[in-house]
Amino acid sequence: MLQKLKKIPFTANELRPSGWLLRQLEIQADGLSGHLDQIWPDIRDSRWIGGDKDGWERVPYWLDGFIPLAWLLDREDLKARAKRYIDAILAGQKEDGWICPCSDEERPRYDVWAAFLICKVLVVYHDCTGDNRIEGAVSRTLRNLNRHIEGQTLFNWGQARWFECLIPIFWLYERKPERWLEDLAYKLRMEGIHYRDLFTDWRFEKPDEHGRWSYLTHVVNLAMALKAEALFSRLSGEDMNGFTKQALGLLQRDHGMPTGHFTGDECLSGTSPLQGSELCSVVEAMYSYEHLISITGDSYWGDMLERLAFNALPATTSPDMWTHQYDQMTNQPQCSRLSEEANIFRTNSGESHLFGLEPNFGCCTANFNQGWPKFALSTMMRTEDGIVVTAIAPSVLNTSVNGVPVRIEIRTLYPFRDSYEVLVEATQPVTFALRLRIPGFASAAIVNDEEATPGEDFCLVRRWEGTETVAVHFGFEEELLRRPSGMYCLNRGPLLFSVPVGESWEKREYTAAGVERKFPWCDYEIFPTTPWNYAFSGQQWEPEFGEMGECPFAPETAPIRLSGLLTPIEWEFADGLCAEIPSGTPLGTPVRMKLIPYGCTSLRMTELPFLRK
Repeated sequence: MLQKLKKIPFTANELRPSGWLLRQLEIQADGLSGHLDQIWPDIRDSRWIGGDKDGWERVPYWLDGFIPLAWLLDREDLKARAKRYIDAILAGQKEDGWICPCSDEERPRYDVWAAFLICKVLVVYHDCTGDNRIEGAVSRTLRNLNRHIEGQTLFNWGQARWFECLIPIFWLYERKPERWLEDLAYKLRMEGIHYRDLFTDWRFEKPDEHGRWSYLTHVVNLAMALKAEALFSRLSGEDMNGFTKQALGLLQRDHGMPTGHFTGDECLSGTSPLQGSELCSVVEAMYSYEHLISITGDSYWGDMLERLAFNALPATTSPDMWTHQYDQMTNQPQCSRLSEEANIFRTNSGESHLFGLEPNFGCCTANFNQGWPKFALSTMMRTEDGIVVTAIAPSVLNTSVNGVPVRIEIRTLYPFRDSYEVLVEATQPVTFALRLRIPGFASAAIVNDEEATPGEDFCLVRRWEGTETVAVHFGFEEELLRRPSGMYCLNRGPLLFSVPVGESWEKREYTAAGVERKFPWCDYEIFPTTPWNYAFSGQQWEPEFGEMGECPFAPETAPIRLSGLLTPIEWEFADGLCAEIPSGTPLGTPVRMKLIPYGCTSLRMTELPFLRK
């Protein structure tokens, strides 16, 4: 028996972004995400649609974000392009149910991770369209997979990411609860990597000293795996919430970044502010947290989701979202090609932190697209007795509760402000519970005139009629937190702050391996135009609020800044990199400076020494 979800997601037909979040999705659609099928051969000419290019994960990755983006924005041009791909994929499905684009001879060595992924995509498409072809296609694919893995056991990425297939399995099971679907779920678990064992007997406190690549420490696999045990608990009935928190705690303790994420360039890389983390791992960790919110109902996962959405995700794309990094770094005063001798990344190339079309490798080019659309679909969810705000961002829900049409709108400039309002409109009287998210990183909270507990949903059960407004206010404190490096980082509520570094973007237009980089999807090196070598000199920080710009996460229009004292210091720099730890000799007296949100930066310094008097 499949356990019920504690919080049930809405679809793009009910939940839509508004305010700054709508603008962020529009920027994505007008940038790289909305044009990949027109400019990038691996999508434009993919084997999934009859071409001769990549026939594995890249088209499914892109569609996984492009489809909800199209329906959230209600743009007919994007919808038509998504439908073209889905039509081709369904038309290519074989009579025995095999759906991936390869010959019969290639099947035994075809990594079925792509089959898991395309089934997830078809589920997303059904949620948006209700297309009556999808249920049959998913059923035939999973039946074929059920037979296939008996003779060809999981390997490589399929073995590492077996639990992702539980998502379409459970979707189908909720429609047709048949025993073979349970059997398939158990087979996948038996053939896949056992992440409970990996985290119970944790042996990866430090990065591999030889820089060897491993599926077990691959940062994207681990970001995905955060939801593995929770997903399977829907069948087993176990409560895996505590275990999942323990697993994340180990990753953050041994490989944590100030953003709340963990390093991996490409495998786990320790806590140095120079080690990177792959963009794929950011959006996959967000997707894990979205599932954990839904499965466990625990507001803690909303904290983790917001930390990544407001810091790590926007920091690793350019403000116009035409380019992205493969690896982002906490201290990143320059983004230029690193020589083989100077390359700090463990298994990635010295171009991994450049902003471009597909720096280092193209998986992130296709996969980063899911980040904002799926976050937008996670702002509100349904509970057994009502509606809950699960991530704070401007959005509008049109649904029905107990048969009564209800409209719920979140109005806010959060995380750049310390409050949000919820407007509830009911066409006729209806009683239900409205649960309001109170972040765990707030020091205090008020709902209307009543105190609320940070880290817990605040519940209002009432008879709603007409239009009512609920106001939520937070207390956020500026905190200097010590890092494993011995340096410090500055936080306020969900936001991490950095010293902004002036940016000079230098275009690199060229063609390599048949892939053209041409403005605006060319590659860029970024060089600093202002000093970046500072230390914290005080603990008093004054917030300054500004207007929201056209690009919510652009450095020049950051909607909030923290003003405080920093001291210029001696900080060694060579071969495009600052020293991991500076010598720290003061080069002057303290000066008042304004730090901006980490997510608004491309060049930045985030972990700094603290100079005490």
